[in-house]
Amino acid sequence: MVNDVVDLTLTKPRSRRGYIKWLRKWWAGLAVIALLLAGFLLWPSSPRDLSVGNRLLNSQVLPSWRDGDLIVLVRHEERCDRSSNPCFGPADGLTIKGTQQAAETGKSFKVLGMERADVFSSPTTRTAQTSLFMFGKTELSPGPLAICGDAMGEELLSHKQPGRNLVLITHSGCISDIERALGYPHAKSTEYGSALFVKVLGNGELKAVGIINSGDWAAALKQL
Repeated sequence: MVNDVVDLTLTKPRSRRGYIKWLRKWWAGLAVIALLLAGFLLWPSSPRDLSVGNRLLNSQVLPSWRDGDLIVLVRHEERCDRSSNPCFGPADGLTIKGTQQAAETGKSFKVLGMERADVFSSPTTRTAQTSLFMFGKTELSPGPLAICGDAMGEELLSHKQPGRNLVLITHSGCISDIERALGYPHAKSTEYGSALFVKVLGNGELKAVGIINSGDWAAALKQL
């Protein structure tokens, strides 16, 4: 009987302490999961893919394009000095594959209509060639340097004409700059030929609408 009392006295507190310890671990684990979930939800990803579902239609890209309210940043196509594919010309330009893909993307833009669009390219061989094969012309952006950096949005607006879309052939780093400024600091690097659509709002602010990768134009245009 004494032993029973002793056992009871010794085991109960241990059991309770173990339960409390387990409960604390459980809550700690739950808190970690909640923090990870919150971080995932709050962590901005890349601008949405406009080739999926009916996003091209639902995003209001088409009426904005018709009204001349868009800035589109297009990454140059495949560069020769970073590919084993045959070069079209100079080593700092495009591959033959890159010129062909640029021409195909240009056909897709023509479906949207280029009557109310001005096209500029960054002052490099690969961007100039992309513009030439994509739109049949090359007009370098003013200044000796690419339009990039923290003040990129303001500079883009300074070159955009009211009621006309602005298409800029540029670089992945420059597109990352504007994505970061528009609330996508962790967006994945754009692919060759990808087009980021940015809308100019009534108050002059910019809003990222979405992106179409070079090989996804056919899926996007099926929505029309």
